[in-house]
Amino acid sequence: MDIKFEKDYLRELFYYGKANDKQHRYQPYIVKKYIRVVNILDSVDKTTDLYRYQALHYEKLIGDKEGLESVRVNDQYRIEFKSSEKDGITICNIIELSNHYK
Repeated sequence: MDIKFEKDYLRELFYYGKANDKQHRYQPYIVKKYIRVVNILDSVDKTTDLYRYQALHYEKLIGDKEGLESVRVNDQYRIEFKSSEKDGITICNIIELSNHYK
């Protein structure tokens, strides 16, 4: 999949391991797991391949977040994204790293 980032802090977390703004600060182990999960997203060809990774708990969201998909970073955080297909390539647009229980 091709990975795109909706917000700058998501790109900064992936490439630099930290975000420049004070609002999006995460513990180092969360950032490490976030990077690992984004690398897994990058390595698969399409979203259905994510079912092989049971620890990610890939799912399509319902309710007010309908149209989004998610994978877990750990028990508390998840990555929300939209996937689309263009010219036979799946594009994964990462929307947010969210606290699942807030």
